[in-house]
Amino acid sequence: MALRRRRALLLLLRGCLIGAVNLKSSNRNPVVQEFESVELSCIITDSQTNDPRIEWKKIQDEQTTYVFFDNKIQGDLAGRAELLGKTSLKIWNVTRTDSALYRCEVVARHDRKEIDEIVIELTVQVKPVPPVCRVPRAVPVGKAATLTCQEGEGYPRPHYSWYRNDVPLPTDSRANPRFRNSSFLFNPDTGTLVFSAIHKEDSGQYYCIASNDAGSARCEEQDMEVYDLNIGGIIGGVLVVLTVLALITVGICCAYRRGYFINSKQNGESYKNPGKPDGVNYIRTDDEGDFRHKSSFVI
Repeated sequence: MALRRRRALLLLLRGCLIGAVNLKSSNRNPVVQEFESVELSCIITDSQTNDPRIEWKKIQDEQTTYVFFDNKIQGDLAGRAELLGKTSLKIWNVTRTDSALYRCEVVARHDRKEIDEIVIELTVQVKPVPPVCRVPRAVPVGKAATLTCQEGEGYPRPHYSWYRNDVPLPTDSRANPRFRNSSFLFNPDTGTLVFSAIHKEDSGQYYCIASNDAGSARCEEQDMEVYDLNIGGIIGGVLVVLTVLALITVGICCAYRRGYFINSKQNGESYKNPGKPDGVNYIRTDDEGDFRHKSSFVI
């Protein structure tokens, strides 16, 4: 008795589902490289309606726009897409801006369940371009040095690899006996290579490669020279400069003492500021506004 009731219930449910529009997709997360083509699969598995209404919408940056509406391709996919079969969407020459969510909506007016939809996430991979590498040209032994590698076009974000004289560098020099004379750390996510105390063996030609699932690209080789710091030469140079400054100071003092810096006439001869001539008195009268003088002779 219970088995008959169960069968009857199943038949009832099956009858209710007849004529209900249902959708499926063969790939809900397609991944394609830039400039290739891709099919967004949307398949009607059940429907009583011969001519359902099909719509495709693009959801990107929290904005929804039409892709297929009123039986034609809309928006930025016009001329680059078409409907396959009845409901699937094919896009040619995809670009990085096509990465988005795409919603397939079907309306079947004659079905018990009239509306169904599925969402497909399209990922467009972008090959990296040659990264920008910065390598110091010359570094003294024992000093710190930083090498950088950056690339901003690739998607997904690329990973980085550094090479010296065509030999790949590990992320930590201490982890590889081959680089026991080096002291560096390398971050493959940021592309930064840091030497804490550089050695002569670190001299060489350096370049970086940026890689992701779409491909890879490298920068040009750049030379980095590690040179010895001549402490004795630096001290000797400082002493020479101090000696020259001391000699200049002594010379200036001697010149002052000998009167070489006393004011001179226009013809270059030394002179004293004129004083009052001997035997001449200057008298200013109250009635006149000028000076009169009289000469007296000293016997």
